Amino acid sequence: MDISTKTDTVPPAPQPSPTEQKRAARGATRPGDRVFLALSRGSGIFLLVLMAAIALFLSLRAASAISKDEANFFTTFEWNPTGIPPQFGIAVLAFGTIVSSIIALAIAVPISLGIALFITHYAPRKLGGPIAYVIDLLAAVPSIVYGLWGVLVLVPHLGGLYGWLDEYLGWTGIFEWQGGAPRAMFSVGILLAIMILPIITNVSREIFRQVPQMHEEAALALGATRWEVIRMSVLPYGRSGIISASMLGLGRALGETMAVAMVLSPSFDINASLLDPGGGTFAQNIASKFNEATENGRDALIASGLVLFVITLLVNGTARLIIERRKEFSGANA
Repeated sequence: MDISTKTDTVPPAPQPSPTEQKRAARGATRPGDRVFLALSRGSGIFLLVLMAAIALFLSLRAASAISKDEANFFTTFEWNPTGIPPQFGIAVLAFGTIVSSIIALAIAVPISLGIALFITHYAPRKLGGPIAYVIDLLAAVPSIVYGLWGVLVLVPHLGGLYGWLDEYLGWTGIFEWQGGAPRAMFSVGILLAIMILPIITNVSREIFRQVPQMHEEAALALGATRWEVIRMSVLPYGRSGIISASMLGLGRALGETMAVAMVLSPSFDINASLLDPGGGTFAQNIASKFNEATENGRDALIASGLVLFVITLLVNGTARLIIERRKEFSGANA
């Protein structure tokens, strides 16, 4: 006797339309999700509008000042917007801002990475916790306090360092010292390095803590030393984060105002030696001259602020490109 079995065929479930799939992917299927999506999108649009408004304001006021400038705004070594005719330029300010920031990064980045590695990979927990707490406190110190400390403590004690640099490296011309007060670009760079050190340290510390434990254990299992583990596993994984931390510190160094104004002896000269008093930065020049400036003088200061605004955008944009290009070579994608 033949027994035949019948199989019931279940029709396939209806597939959502492409529009419904997009809405589901965006999380816009519930009222709460739609409200949150609208708020998030509005916040992003507001940020773009705010940046555009700032750029437009700076551009309009800068154009008004530059149109009255009888000199070359980008190459003139003078700041006299109230003169007849007005003559002012940003050559000294751009040089001082970039040089002081480079000095600060050259000093702060290696020290910050060393502190972050010590806290995460060498120090016992009872010691690493208090050190991290002190670093966090340094990030909360106001700029004016750093400036007062720089004037009253740091600058008076830099004479020995300046003398040593002049004795052994003065032949280069960069570290030649004439014996004046150490209120020079090198002093500004040291102070800025101390100010940005907590930022770079804290970000780097969190990046190093996110390194997969399996990467480090695999390197140790292969016989690697502690330094080899850091060099082959930790630093490659955190390369993008280190660049981001450095750019955050650079952003503060570029825009620092009061501490630089208190330590630096400003002048509109570019000195070959970093130990000679003189020079200036964008933020320091704006802070020291804005209150006494006339209408055209304020427009000139705003024009210099526009240049600083553009430099900051270029620095952050370049850092972003570097991070995107180096991401595939880091251990983050492993």
